[in-house]
Amino acid sequence: MNDTILSETDTKAVIDILVEQLDLKPEQVVTDAKIQEDLCADSLDVMEIIMAVEERLGITVPDEMAERVSTVGDLMEAIAELRTKRA
Repeated sequence: MNDTILSETDTKAVIDILVEQLDLKPEQVVTDAKIQEDLCADSLDVMEIIMAVEERLGITVPDEMAERVSTVGDLMEAIAELRTKRA
């Protein structure tokens, strides 16, 4: 992880999205959880998660960035990076 930190509001939004999309309990959504392997998401789920993040947070996640996301932490880091670039 780099030094980019996601706001508490955005972190909660990401957790809420993962809980809703994957029918999880919030305590299952930890930064080192692998979205596909640990949280049992398939590739369609991952695309839907990215689209939900984009819609809820008003950002656009480039395809090359989305392809690098494998863990919850990766997703949060990508969002934080996009927020920093936009600021």
